[in-house]
Amino acid sequence: MNKFCTLEKPQHDVNRIPTYAPGTPEREKLLQALHDLKNKTEEIPLIIDGQPVQTGRTVSVPCPHEHKRLLARAHLAGPEELNAAIESALEAHRTWATLDSYDRAAIFMRAADLLAGPRRIENIAAIMANQSKTPFEAEIDLAELVDFWRFNAYYMQFLYGQQPDQISGEINRFDWRPLEGFVLAVPPFNFYSIGGNLPTAPALVGNVALWKPARSVLLSNYRIMQILIEAGLPKGVINFVPFESKHSDIVLKHPYFAGLHFTGSYETLIQLWNEIGKNLPNYKNFPRIVGETGGKDFVFVHRSADVDVVAANTIRGAFEYQGQKCSAASRMYVPQSLWPALQQRFLTELPKLKVGPVEDLSVFMGAIITQDAFDKIVSYIEDAKKNPKTYEIVFGGEYDSAKGWFVQPTVILSKDPKSKLMTEEIFGPVLTVYLYPDGEFEKTLKLCDETTEFALTGSIFARDRDAIVQAERALRYAAGNFYINDKPTGAVVSRQPFGGARHSGTNDKAGSWVNLIRWLSPRTIKETLVPPRDWRRPYMG
Repeated sequence: MNKFCTLEKPQHDVNRIPTYAPGTPEREKLLQALHDLKNKTEEIPLIIDGQPVQTGRTVSVPCPHEHKRLLARAHLAGPEELNAAIESALEAHRTWATLDSYDRAAIFMRAADLLAGPRRIENIAAIMANQSKTPFEAEIDLAELVDFWRFNAYYMQFLYGQQPDQISGEINRFDWRPLEGFVLAVPPFNFYSIGGNLPTAPALVGNVALWKPARSVLLSNYRIMQILIEAGLPKGVINFVPFESKHSDIVLKHPYFAGLHFTGSYETLIQLWNEIGKNLPNYKNFPRIVGETGGKDFVFVHRSADVDVVAANTIRGAFEYQGQKCSAASRMYVPQSLWPALQQRFLTELPKLKVGPVEDLSVFMGAIITQDAFDKIVSYIEDAKKNPKTYEIVFGGEYDSAKGWFVQPTVILSKDPKSKLMTEEIFGPVLTVYLYPDGEFEKTLKLCDETTEFALTGSIFARDRDAIVQAERALRYAAGNFYINDKPTGAVVSRQPFGGARHSGTNDKAGSWVNLIRWLSPRTIKETLVPPRDWRRPYMG
């Protein structure tokens, strides 16, 4: 970097997360932090120009596994606050965009150390209470944000080191400029780490951002904003402004709207993209759009696969965090010869998966995030029950919303490989299985590739190397993250940069330099050392 600092490649925080095993000091601290959260309802303001703002227009933030318990009341931005946030961001851009990259990186690296150290337990507790994640799921989520901040700083340095070729008589260089204007960051509910990365990845390389966190997780996302303030983020660089969609025009029609960093549903991205397209003549520049949507992620099993390996990884891939991951295993292709053994493994292991409030540290699955999400998942289960000619419920199918939005892990056989449950994103703990004849491996690979419009994650389980190679080739465009003998979830920053194509998004690979470069607009500068004094060309004589 410019201040004579070379960042070493970071060590992954996800590799050294606490276990919270019985008898460990971190377990007792976590239980205390969870207890402390139960005794209060927090007031969450907007943060505009570095200052808390209360509008009086509030939404409730309930605890998913105890939905009568109110975690927070959060204030929403209206037109006045959004205009103030934009003005603040554009003013901050004047100095932030020209600040030495070392100084920007230092802020986010300090935030990473705060999150990995003294602020860790309180943030784990907030994630667990607000997003109904187990300690393990909360830890890998928090660790991913720590990794995002550290690795993004490292990759920023890498990008700034990429410079044009040189020849004698001139000096050529790239001025790696941030975008001219502000970025709108719209993250989803399901990952705390994405909530933190979407506004901060553009900010790290000199941009300013308006951050519209998901309403259902405003408590845990606000914790991130508090850490950024503590780390010394200058006012206006990131404005924390949850707002109603009806006010989107204020942001999307502004001439200095420079980019959208989005993770959410395919339908919402299409809606936003269309709106941006309508406003193109009004913008100072063509906005950048980086979007990751959903998936109908697959597990494909070859007859040579180890059934125990398939069962263990599929259970984790389909049911950890209640299947509320865009990468979660949702459809499965199994050769008929392996199904009896695999079905038995499911029937043996799935009853052991405890579902309940995550403050009980023996729980494997918490609750669904909201009533609407719960209702959607239940509708698919009920559809399966009403259509026995197409579906057979192998395990699960129960649900209960009396205290929390709980859905049991559910495995359903589908006789139709293109049925509703095999093709549509459910975003819950429902795994749909299609059985194929052992001799139709190649044909079924093609079926898997053509079944949905999504292409986010997928995996192949096989011991036969030829089958692995065949699957990798046949499914080349079916998944942006492809796993061999592993579940299709759990991408690690820099090791498996994340993103999918087709209807799953723009595949700009969060967790690598590929994403950061989307928030930069390089200027080429040529300096001639000894300029010519005569305009004539030699051929002229």
